Amino acid sequence: MLIGVISDTHGHLHPQALVALRGAELILHAGDIGKQAIIDVLESIAPVLAVRGNSDAGTELARRYPALQRVEYEGVKIYMTHIGGKPGEMVRALPTEAEQRPKVVIFGHSHSALLEWVDDVLFLNPGAAGRPRFNNGLSVALLEVNAGQAQATIMPLESAAR
Repeated sequence: MLIGVISDTHGHLHPQALVALRGAELILHAGDIGKQAIIDVLESIAPVLAVRGNSDAGTELARRYPALQRVEYEGVKIYMTHIGGKPGEMVRALPTEAEQRPKVVIFGHSHSALLEWVDDVLFLNPGAAGRPRFNNGLSVALLEVNAGQAQATIMPLESAAR
């Protein structure tokens, strides 16, 4: 199963994000959505599962979307929230029981793409897909899950096409 992963749109969706996510069977939005219209546009590609971010606080988005999601696809447990941290520190907070331990942890917030394996857990931050901030580029990620295995790719977005 091919899953598109996106975060930190802040009410603006870079046009290349739609191109990069084309073909995804599901899209996961890791928070700081900004406007419901972002989810609506993404749903024209595939169903969307989202969490709220800190910038969504006090809005209808914060009431509509949870702070975290725990899901499983193709035998791969996925934990998604908005604010993550350093994978080496985050891995220590995860359940150690196999039936509860996620294979993939997805988060956003930093606007910096990250793809790192720690103790057999994939930590994935797709970066931001709205407008560039903090001198970071824009990106989304593609996560492939199949038969209990996961692999991901960061997909940079062309900054010139803003």
